[in-house]
Amino acid sequence: MSADIVNLRLVRKRRRRGAAELEADANRIRHGTPKALRDEARVERERASRLLNGVKRDRAAPVEAGPSAPALMPPGETGKPS
Repeated sequence: MSADIVNLRLVRKRRRRGAAELEADANRIRHGTPKALRDEARVERERASRLLNGVKRDRAAPVEAGPSAPALMPPGETGKPS
């Protein structure tokens, strides 16, 4: 039985290239998407926000007391006409 002859320099180069490719993949993920796609996503978020704000009800308007909500009166007054 004979062993395969291996050039250690080439094996080391392949190992370094593999490690460099793994690091490059990690950097691609870490640093995100291209600027054009980021800008496109930002514009879409702003458009959706404007659309949503346009259909929101105004929560600052006072709520009117209906017949089921008793009005607050000073003690001793019934609120009925005499």
